[in-house]
Amino acid sequence: MALRQLLNQRRKPITFLRNPFAERQAQFSPDGRWIAYCSNESGRDEVYIQTFPEPGGKWQISTGGGSQPRWRRDGKELFYIAGEGLMAVEVKTDSSTFEAGIPKALFEARFPSGGRRNHYLVTADGQRFLINTPVEQTTSPIHVVLNWFEDLKRLAPTGR
Repeated sequence: MALRQLLNQRRKPITFLRNPFAERQAQFSPDGRWIAYCSNESGRDEVYIQTFPEPGGKWQISTGGGSQPRWRRDGKELFYIAGEGLMAVEVKTDSSTFEAGIPKALFEARFPSGGRRNHYLVTADGQRFLINTPVEQTTSPIHVVLNWFEDLKRLAPTGR
């Protein structure tokens, strides 16, 4: 069942998970049957996948910390941030069971610090990424030129 159809059928909010951990940054799979999210239940932020809409099977995807999971449009790959890099893991969501491959590092990148979301976006085919990188803090002096028009007149050739 498509996620849109499921949401249209359920008109009142439901509690999906209720536990003492901080779960956030949830992303629905393209078919709406799985939800990827970040949780601190292991003592640090890790990426998990769980069945949806009913909580059932749960799988830890990241192994060395992880946040901001994103699905490839076809649902066959999941991306997430781990430390100073972007990770990818192949996933199989075709049947009623879930299978995940071994996470692999794609590339290193400087992501902004802090718990905000959307530090990156991935194209539908999973081949290109838009990364929100921090701006270097530099202190350049500001020069203010006074009476610049008078200087311009003085420097301009005469006879016009």
